[in-house]
Amino acid sequence: MSTDLNAFFKAYDVRGTVPDQINADLVRRVGNAFVAVIGAEPIVVGYDMRPSSPELARAFAEGAMAAGADVTLIGLASTDGLYFASGHLGRAGAMFTASHNPAQYNGIKMCRVNAAPIGMETGLAEIRDRVASGETLTAEVPGALDEQDLLAEYAGYLLRLAPVAGRRLKIAVDAGNGMGGLTTPAVLSQIDAEVVPLYFELDGTFPNHEANPIEPANLVDLQACVRETGADIGLAFDGDADRCFLVDEKGDLVSPSVLTALIAARELAKEPGGTIIHNLITSRAVPEIVTELGGKPVRTRVGHSFIKATMAETNAIFGGEHSGHFYFRDFWRADSGMLAALHALAALAETDAPLSEVLAPYSRHVASGEINSEVADQAAVVAAIKTEWGARPGVAVDELDGLTITADEWWFNVRASNTEPLLRLNVEGKDDATMQQIRDEVLAAIRS
Repeated sequence: MSTDLNAFFKAYDVRGTVPDQINADLVRRVGNAFVAVIGAEPIVVGYDMRPSSPELARAFAEGAMAAGADVTLIGLASTDGLYFASGHLGRAGAMFTASHNPAQYNGIKMCRVNAAPIGMETGLAEIRDRVASGETLTAEVPGALDEQDLLAEYAGYLLRLAPVAGRRLKIAVDAGNGMGGLTTPAVLSQIDAEVVPLYFELDGTFPNHEANPIEPANLVDLQACVRETGADIGLAFDGDADRCFLVDEKGDLVSPSVLTALIAARELAKEPGGTIIHNLITSRAVPEIVTELGGKPVRTRVGHSFIKATMAETNAIFGGEHSGHFYFRDFWRADSGMLAALHALAALAETDAPLSEVLAPYSRHVASGEINSEVADQAAVVAAIKTEWGARPGVAVDELDGLTITADEWWFNVRASNTEPLLRLNVEGKDDATMQQIRDEVLAAIRS
């Protein structure tokens, strides 16, 4: 049975297809095992707009209550809304979502008190093994269930962290039929702005496009809307609204690295000398700018568990990833797409300049974006690239996460996927010609 569970108990969450992998019976046992592992303390549970989410959230609550935990159900929520509830109420939590996955999927993101992450090395393996054993915990006195709506408190908290004041903004927002359709009106109705909504209807079948803004095809409608309506900025959220991508007034996509640098600058203005976390695929502009502003840049591996752990170790004020995740110390070190968006809106409202000009100082290099190649023997290919490129003059070799080769005017990283036979390539150069040359050379080596 544990072999079957391994198919959908992932490194950081539980995620699979409904009902063959994820169903009410399984989830009831996960809720029970969750309490058995973390202790019979009160927990908070939220869920997204997928058709299966309300039933699964209730089943999890039933399993947790049977083990003796009181459960607060917050109903429809974004993932950062669940993290807010965990910190605001001081409770462990569970969020029912499959993020940007297609409609047939669902899953559970779990956390300890104050949104502390639970992954394979921090409790998820124990939960999986307990579910596999069939063992259940039955308390003498079962827990109680109550329901709370925390959406207004969530919105107010974010706006206190990143108040938006200045000129009136016109904001196009693509919620992708995901939870941004709930959180955006709650938050942006409280600032001086005209919101142009795209796909705000909560619909877990995703009738318009996938709620995954890292794929350029899913941003086409937002880009067209910004151009057609003369919006000052475009925001795109993923299905559970914990990630945010920006489009400028020209309809051009803004690199998450540029937004990372902007937010880092704003946070360092509040706390000079602070530590900023960035993963190793973020543009080198981020550590350059942080250093110039007197901050301390710290590099980590890709993945929220590494970011959050390093933030805790260093007391970092902010962390950013190339994938559109942004983490804030003042938000219990959790990621919030909406809070990142508010920082961009605040910076824009403070000036009369268009967004492209506001962001220009933070965009210094040219990136390839992530390029995936199917490779049977990933380790052999990476070793060959290390042998060839590592011997070149003036380069540095780093194996913190995959293979990173760095020179004065460019760098590239090659990483193996954890779940598929893919190698992921990211390249950055001082200009487009440099980036393309390195990109094409490394791709040729990968695909030969």
